[in-house]
Amino acid sequence: MVVKDNIDVAGMPTTSGSAIFKNHTPQRSASAIARLSDAGAVILGKVNLHELCFGITSNNAVFGPVRNPYAPTHIAGGSSGGTAAAIAAGLAPVGIGSDTGGSLRIPAALCGVVGFRPTTGRWPSDGVVKISTTRDTLGPMGRTVADCALLDAVVCDTPALDTVSLAGLRMGVPRALFWQHLDPEVQRASDSVLAILKAAGVVLVECDIGIDEQACTHAGMVVAMYESLACLESYMHSHQLPFDAAKLTALIASPDVRGIFQSLLSTDAPDANTYDKAVHVQRDAVRQAYADCFAQHRIEAVLFPTTPLPAAPIGQDDTVMLAGQTVPTFSAYTRNTAPGSFAGQPGISIPMGCNAQGLPMGLALDGPAHSDRRLLAVAQAIEAALRHALGPMPRAPERFK
Repeated sequence: MVVKDNIDVAGMPTTSGSAIFKNHTPQRSASAIARLSDAGAVILGKVNLHELCFGITSNNAVFGPVRNPYAPTHIAGGSSGGTAAAIAAGLAPVGIGSDTGGSLRIPAALCGVVGFRPTTGRWPSDGVVKISTTRDTLGPMGRTVADCALLDAVVCDTPALDTVSLAGLRMGVPRALFWQHLDPEVQRASDSVLAILKAAGVVLVECDIGIDEQACTHAGMVVAMYESLACLESYMHSHQLPFDAAKLTALIASPDVRGIFQSLLSTDAPDANTYDKAVHVQRDAVRQAYADCFAQHRIEAVLFPTTPLPAAPIGQDDTVMLAGQTVPTFSAYTRNTAPGSFAGQPGISIPMGCNAQGLPMGLALDGPAHSDRRLLAVAQAIEAALRHALGPMPRAPERFK
């Protein structure tokens, strides 16, 4: 397996994609990695990421961009782009990444693999350069749902998945929140998936989660920004590394990430009251909205396109074209994955084929908190139905392996 380079592996450098950690080689593995190693996993190496995890393109100014194996002039997604690209290119069957607002599922969708975000707190989080203690989690990627379920079972010591029948399975379709303003080919592929699932016996339930997407995204960003410097300081102190926020900011090479850190050192940084409201009021409201939706509609999970658009060309870090409009790149790609992440719920992305240009697209499922193994079992059943109807996911072109 491969490991995202913000996660400690004993004897291997942890750079978090930044010159801040030049020559930093931890002597202990993160607990999640240690459990996998003890079970027999072979760590092939560390993989690239968006610098310090603060982005979704993995266009890294220190080590270079992560390239999408299906189209090397396009992004792999982020921030766990290297993990997804390595699996898609056939370098490793599985890998570990981390997810704050979509960083496991976005690159999985754009690279045609499976990415699973566990319920926040399910996986141990020590030995990781984090953005947020409240929001971050480690998680697996693989070629199939079974790959991800295996790694989750080892780390969390859980039993094998149950077999799930799609006949009569109730799945929510929150159109108002996740199905608007999609790339036309993503829209067509997603509609085709609904037809396939309905034919397989799935009961598709139109539902409204009832949250304000923009307010939810803003609150989530407040939490991440407020906690990020403290997380960096905590990690560095645990490794006896000196911490000076201003000096470290000067070492950040990626312009978008350096701009974020500069804002954290200014009066624009979130204050304690705003943070407190985001964590204890707004996050609780989002969690309750999800819980109410699952309970009232008696649904296993909600499903939607993982990202509203496929992989953009490398270099479009600020804006992209989506459905004929120029929109911010970060918010475009995180739009559908951010709310469930903020609530801390499990989510998974599985492939749903490629567009006319050969770029992969992903289908996401978000489940109730702590329904991880059930969500994986449901995703495995849906994956089988899609493969039966659509055929196996095309391999990345051989010349890029």
